[in-house]
Amino acid sequence: MSRQVPPVRPYFPEEDIEEIKAHVERILRSGWLTLGEFTRALEAEFARLCQVKHAVAVNSGTSALEIAYRCLGLREGDEVLVPTNTFSATAATVIFAGGRPVFTDIDPETLCVTADEVQERLTPRTRGVAVVHVGGLVCPETRAIREICEDHGLFLVEDAAHAHGSRLDGQPAGSLGHVGCFSFYPTKVMTTGEGGMITTDRDDVAKKARVLRDQGKESFRSSLIVELGYNWRLPEVCAAIGLVQLKRLNEMIEHRRRIAAFYDRELAKIDGIRPLRVPENVFCNYYKYVAFLDEDVDRDAFKARMAERGVRCGGEVYWPPLHLQPLYRRLLGTKEGDFPNAERACRRMVCLPIFAGMSMEDAEYVVECVRAVLEEL
Repeated sequence: MSRQVPPVRPYFPEEDIEEIKAHVERILRSGWLTLGEFTRALEAEFARLCQVKHAVAVNSGTSALEIAYRCLGLREGDEVLVPTNTFSATAATVIFAGGRPVFTDIDPETLCVTADEVQERLTPRTRGVAVVHVGGLVCPETRAIREICEDHGLFLVEDAAHAHGSRLDGQPAGSLGHVGCFSFYPTKVMTTGEGGMITTDRDDVAKKARVLRDQGKESFRSSLIVELGYNWRLPEVCAAIGLVQLKRLNEMIEHRRRIAAFYDRELAKIDGIRPLRVPENVFCNYYKYVAFLDEDVDRDAFKARMAERGVRCGGEVYWPPLHLQPLYRRLLGTKEGDFPNAERACRRMVCLPIFAGMSMEDAEYVVECVRAVLEEL
């Protein structure tokens, strides 16, 4: 039977499992199951990681985005620029918060939006911009985009769902915009099972975010409703898992980077595939390992042949891009050809397996399979 290599797997060494079990017992015995000491500790440690004043824990990355848009004053009719190659939540939460997403194209070499693209798409209705750190690669033009935002009185949200521990010129993801939004979904570089985090240096945003996540109450112990909030709380058990994972984050990233460096070296020797090049000033956590197939290689056939050998590729980031998704075609009237850079790049993209518990033998087998499959196709 061939070796089996999944696209991703959460990493929980035995000692971490034991630590989490002890935390869970402590939580259950305390009777304090939400917004307690573990949530506060996770928020403090995550704020330190991102070098920001505030981190606000919530129950998903999607919740983090909607709360961010609402805290930044999004109003009905306001537009937010969103790159088309992102997960639906980046755009859907603009709609949930009362605004309208306006898609942008990307730089096909980085998969990220550019300052020129932002400048071109601005209208009098533009209220903010969302940059997406795709696959853990921090958008290289985030600073230039922030300058545009400052010049026009716009907010800048970092969709950093993929980017725990990633950096641009040494500055952490989550500290580059007015608000950063992270996901702790099980596939992410670190997980809480389910969960998310809002990061910001703005006191007003952090204060309102804490109100919104807890049904709009003025404080946890109060019964006075001061905002139209929701149940966006992160359970204590999830926060405990996150604290243990956060201690492992640097180790997990370094292992991913070793796997990625091996892939880079070996794929450079294989015809028909090209790794995504990470700019030198970006420290990437490699949530995804992205490569591009040549135009004449059938991606579906490639992935099917890899799966036959026990290697399952991860989901692309993203295919189809949002402007080709049925929902947004219907809501926004977008169509094929609107964003050609994203369409070309995303159509050729593959994401090879990468995760913290992956062995070098697994990585060698993946490369062997890539070479064999491309020789067959």
